[in-house]
Amino acid sequence: MEELSTIFQRALVLSLASSSTGWGRIFGYTGLMELQTARLSLQEVTLADVAAIHQLHSLPETDEFNTLGIPDRLETTQRLVGEWVAHQNATPRTSYTFVMRLRTTQAFGGLMALNLGKVNFRSAEVWYKIHPTHWRQGYTTEALTALLDFGFSTLSLHRIEAGCAVENSASIRVLEKVGMQREGRKRQILPIRGEWVDNYFYAILETDRK
Repeated sequence: MEELSTIFQRALVLSLASSSTGWGRIFGYTGLMELQTARLSLQEVTLADVAAIHQLHSLPETDEFNTLGIPDRLETTQRLVGEWVAHQNATPRTSYTFVMRLRTTQAFGGLMALNLGKVNFRSAEVWYKIHPTHWRQGYTTEALTALLDFGFSTLSLHRIEAGCAVENSASIRVLEKVGMQREGRKRQILPIRGEWVDNYFYAILETDRK
């Protein structure tokens, strides 16, 4: 897995290491996270991102496997983003929603998130939604690799899960490329455009990466 390179990320890990160990290290931290890879920056979402997120959610390409559906108006997206922003001030933190940007241009590339489960399970679920102009360039794999590294190395998670519609071949390729294993299939669990769709569920363990 690619090592995160930002000074900000290293400083955060060091400052948290002196508190409690493992998963609990991050719970008292309420600042905004930023992760970087060779080509990408993952910055926690802000209200300034509403317009770009609304445009992303309104595209038919990204709506193909989206359970939310296309938002009916901008205010719908504002409320959704407001909920994500509110989680940044929660204690303990229960989720991290990032905007993916290209480091060279700061162009908006999509969304990626990590939602934490119960503390004693040390588990979380990831999801992502990438703008079609940035498909098939390896960005999703690169960003997801960084997010998994954050989950395992910084949050000391034991297990990270993901799910995708069985016909979403592009997402399946990404999940398997980062080392996630398919563990099963749930029947007719995703409500997509008035139909019930089957879902594959994937997971990766901290021990899978050693």
